[in-house]
Amino acid sequence: MGSSRATLVLAILLITVGTGWLLTALDVVPGIDWIWTLGLFVTGLLTFLMGGIDKVTFVLGSFFVIASVLSVLRQTGRLSLDVEVPLLIIILGILMLVARHPSIPVPNWIVSDENPGERREQ
Repeated sequence: MGSSRATLVLAILLITVGTGWLLTALDVVPGIDWIWTLGLFVTGLLTFLMGGIDKVTFVLGSFFVIASVLSVLRQTGRLSLDVEVPLLIIILGILMLVARHPSIPVPNWIVSDENPGERREQ
């Protein structure tokens, strides 16, 4: 990632965190740990941006984005931790099943070095 792109991402992240913090301070939205929630979301987003879409990034990126949404629901009292954690486990399993679909490519680092055109068994 170039320095201009890095500063753009940092600026947008700071604006987003600051806006969330201000909305919480003004009681517009209930107390949400914006650093944690946005950290989960940005981790998922960066997984896609840096790794592209493949079987691994699909599962990890989607999982982190969904975890950030569930985190907001828990922090706003719409979801309990006792429900959030099993939901995350179920969602992870579903994402892993969906990633097995042939239209989602295998990551380049898994493709055999000996036969570049051949993929390992899944």
